[in-house]
Amino acid sequence: MFKILIVDDSPSQREMMVSLLENNYFQIATAGNGLEAIAQVKLMQPDLIISDIVMPSMNGYDLCRQLKSDPKTKHIPIVLCSTKSTVIDHHWGFKQGADAYINKPFTPTDLVNTVKELLKIEKYLVSPSARSY
Repeated sequence: MFKILIVDDSPSQREMMVSLLENNYFQIATAGNGLEAIAQVKLMQPDLIISDIVMPSMNGYDLCRQLKSDPKTKHIPIVLCSTKSTVIDHHWGFKQGADAYINKPFTPTDLVNTVKELLKIEKYLVSPSARSY
């Protein structure tokens, strides 16, 4: 089972993503900011990270840059998931090392298929129990 770390300062956003991804048979852990995420990465060694950008303590750009500069974690795919949706936001996210960028609000299919693509899992639609978010 693939392990995913969701990093977002919004409890409702985390809960929604946890529900969606658990319904698609992923093991999930969460963090409320980049500093908590660094600690979780050391504990769980996730296969993929989904991170918001605007968060207290350490934002998603800083988290991405730190993880991608560390030889122990640079292989972990990172999906930035944010309401910051301009071309410059996307460019800056990829410049920090992100492997994908999803705008909020997103469809369940977009999130699940992006995760599966990065983990090299055959794409298929989200589970029938998944709702629109």
